[in-house]
Amino acid sequence: MNIINIEHIAKIYTVGSEEVHALADVSLRIDKNEYVAIMGPSGSGKSTLMNMLGCLDTPTSGLYLFKDNNVSEMNDNDLARIRNKEIGFVFQTFNLLARSSALHNVELPLIYAGIPSEERKERATQALLSVGLGDRMHHRPNELSGGQRQRVAIARALVTKPAIILADEPTGNLDTKTGEDIMGLFAHLHDQGNTIILVTHEEYIAEHAKRIIRIRDGYIERDEFVTNRIIPKTKISVN
Repeated sequence: MNIINIEHIAKIYTVGSEEVHALADVSLRIDKNEYVAIMGPSGSGKSTLMNMLGCLDTPTSGLYLFKDNNVSEMNDNDLARIRNKEIGFVFQTFNLLARSSALHNVELPLIYAGIPSEERKERATQALLSVGLGDRMHHRPNELSGGQRQRVAIARALVTKPAIILADEPTGNLDTKTGEDIMGLFAHLHDQGNTIILVTHEEYIAEHAKRIIRIRDGYIERDEFVTNRIIPKTKISVN
């Protein structure tokens, strides 16, 4: 099943009197249960492409179909619904509320969606269990390690049962060992049927995906499927 279909999109920003062509001519398709890494150096256009995919920005020209719906024809409420229900975001900086427990942080998208309190708590609890944080759900972010905070962020992305998980440099603030654990968790989530799009500039992180899209100067330089790679999965303990 096709989730994302982008055809010849371009994005031009105006900075003073100068036009910046962040994306020049990008076409790609992403299907359900794919595990895709979008890779490129700083200034390549990968962050702009991520914003397009996440419906955080709109293209200057071209077509973006999300589950066969034209994103350019959507109003602000439609876009907000997609961002809240269809896309689970995982950020490099975690973006957790410092004074709230892990459980409450994971509940937040469900609060915005108007889900009743009892159902919110049940779904948030299950999401935390799925990332191995059953014994940390009442801890605040400052009581958690960096890896545990990123697991909370992943649980928050999962709680709405989104069409895709969009992760922007998810190991950027983690040490190598913890980063590998998080990538093992993504591999486990992909095996469970989740569609994952990972944005990174690190080769060793991109290599965990099944497909690598390399972008440079606003164009897709190479789009390759990766086979016969064995990635260790993170063992999940449901405490």
